[in-house]
Amino acid sequence: MKFYKYTGLGNDFVFVDGKEAQQLLSAKEPLNIAEVARRICHRRFGVGADGLVLLLPSEKADVQMRIWNADGSEAEMCGNASRCVALHWKTQGFTNQPQVVLDTLAGLIYTEMIDATAGLVRVNMGCPRLKRAQIPMTGAPEDAAVAFALEAAGQKFTGTAVSMGNPHVVIFVEDISQVPLEVWGPQLEKHPFFPQKTNVEFVQVLDAHTVRMRVWERGAGVTMACGTGACATAVAAVLNKKTEPEVTVKLDGGNLQIAWPKREQIFMTGPARLVYTGEWPEMKL
Repeated sequence: MKFYKYTGLGNDFVFVDGKEAQQLLSAKEPLNIAEVARRICHRRFGVGADGLVLLLPSEKADVQMRIWNADGSEAEMCGNASRCVALHWKTQGFTNQPQVVLDTLAGLIYTEMIDATAGLVRVNMGCPRLKRAQIPMTGAPEDAAVAFALEAAGQKFTGTAVSMGNPHVVIFVEDISQVPLEVWGPQLEKHPFFPQKTNVEFVQVLDAHTVRMRVWERGAGVTMACGTGACATAVAAVLNKKTEPEVTVKLDGGNLQIAWPKREQIFMTGPARLVYTGEWPEMKL
């Protein structure tokens, strides 16, 4: 099976497209799509990635993007993968236009190639969802969850919940170097407040236009970058009056530029890169 390995600031993905993607999606037990994702994403016995991305036909967009995390669970969407899909669609010759529209479980995502040589892509991530029912989160369905208290791993936290098509809880800290992400992250991911689990961002505000963020991703663990998490962080920072609407989010893998100019649609700009292509012999379609 032919695959493409892409990275968005160290958040890496195995792509499969065309007829092979359609055949893979229809695979049955014992090697169904969740098991394929777990095997191919394994960093010792597989290709190694944070997620498996299938690129499929769509009647309402240029391409449908389906994503499975390294643990085999399916994600609604992914910001870093969105930039990688736009780069793939452009460089593989599927379009000669700078815009690529993605069909995801979280709705349509609009991307624009800023610089194909540098792999720089701008993504309209849509409007953040702030009501508890939209995140989803327990509590009064119509209420927002800004600066709420929660406990996990024997610690007390103050979080702000945001959905970017997938759930996030953003926690501001004084010193991010003191955060034991591998300890706190999995406990917060499975907190009872979040019936579908949640992504977890710890954030240190550096100034009104710059934050440092580390992330524990639902279904993937610690990753070097998270595009939806960077957007959720920018929204939480504005709601808590910690930054301006345009902010540089510094991640383990590099920087993303996030803008929420009118508190409506939020925009993410950052790089994507093709790492290599190959054949995975375990799957012979």
